[in-house]
Amino acid sequence: MVAELISVGTELLMGNIVNTNAQYLAEKCAQLGLSMYHQTVVGDNPDRLADAVRTALNRSDLVILTGGLGPTEDDLTKEICAQVMGFALEEDPHTRARIQAYFENNIYKTISQNNWKQAVVPVGARVLDNDNGTAPGLILEKDGKAAVLLPGPPGELHPLFEQQVMPYLQNLQPERIVSRMIKICGVGESQVEDRLLDLIDAQTDPTIATYAKTAEVHLRITAKASGEEEALARIRPVEEEIKRRFGQAVFTDREEVTLEDAVVRLLKQHGLTVSTAESCTGGLVSARLVNVAGASEVFQEGFVTYSNEAKQRVLGVKEETLRQYGAVSRETAEEMAAGGAAAAGTSACVAITGLAGPGGGSPEKPVGLVYMACCLNGQVTVQKYQFKGNRSKIREQSAVRALDLLRRTILDAYGADAGIASDATV
Repeated sequence: MVAELISVGTELLMGNIVNTNAQYLAEKCAQLGLSMYHQTVVGDNPDRLADAVRTALNRSDLVILTGGLGPTEDDLTKEICAQVMGFALEEDPHTRARIQAYFENNIYKTISQNNWKQAVVPVGARVLDNDNGTAPGLILEKDGKAAVLLPGPPGELHPLFEQQVMPYLQNLQPERIVSRMIKICGVGESQVEDRLLDLIDAQTDPTIATYAKTAEVHLRITAKASGEEEALARIRPVEEEIKRRFGQAVFTDREEVTLEDAVVRLLKQHGLTVSTAESCTGGLVSARLVNVAGASEVFQEGFVTYSNEAKQRVLGVKEETLRQYGAVSRETAEEMAAGGAAAAGTSACVAITGLAGPGGGSPEKPVGLVYMACCLNGQVTVQKYQFKGNRSKIREQSAVRALDLLRRTILDAYGADAGIASDATV
């Protein structure tokens, strides 16, 4: 089945907002095994929108439209789709009652007259209740073609798609599409592909797709079968072989698990607490950790020691160390990690010091040079990296590698038997 995306909104064309919905939906469609050859962004113009819808329906089986379902005059997606596909419009009492209840339970008690526009739907359309907003989703089917209309705000679109659209699309597919995700940290994308080239060259079903993230590589293994168990049976041997080849570099086989999730799980598993001592990353590592629900059980304190004076006063870095080796050095990173663990009273502390640029570099210490250290139970491990990219990229890569250093240090100390955050361990 061929799917196509149409993102509606002049704000997208003008670059006022980033089109994250297209990335999200394209990935979800790929997981479902849908082929996708075209994506379109069109402004709030009725003629151009109608043109885009006609073109998409002519060349694709399924068209997913996002945005343009609001209450204002320039929200035209529903009306244009109904016009192009030949549907009349009428008010849906069920949707009107939901809009009424939404406003009654909201701080905005007054309902503007234009909000009732959202209760008007194409006759015969499947209405998808929106629990997070007033605009319902819609599915229009005609002559073997389908159009799925979704509200633009991601907080409304994501749950609507996952709870109601995905089951609908799965039922349209003659085969069940099943995917598993393996996430790797500490190995570059080209290295990952090189080490999997024999599997990739020989693949038919299941298939392996690689996705490069900041300092991570994600591998999606996908199989088609008549049922989920059959598809999983095809995936498992490939999944196990990939895990065997990459060992500790694999931190999870669950799509929803992040690197920080895996780190927090390991800390909890071994009864450890952690603190951070950051310079060039300015709190990025601690921010990643507190993204995880339940991180308060293991994360005690974060120190941002940007100046040399702060490194001495808060972390106990020796003045002699800073004078002899400099703030960006193996020695300073080591003392930061040990000092942070002592100051916070934690089992572990991960420390980062580096040159994020764009200025401040030298031939001996170029921009992108980063030292990071992990102190675990009094033992300190130090790593040196030379990152490329702008200031933001260097800081992001540093934060990821610091989390991975903490993860690997724990695995080295306590064993790697349960080092992967998987269905069985999370």
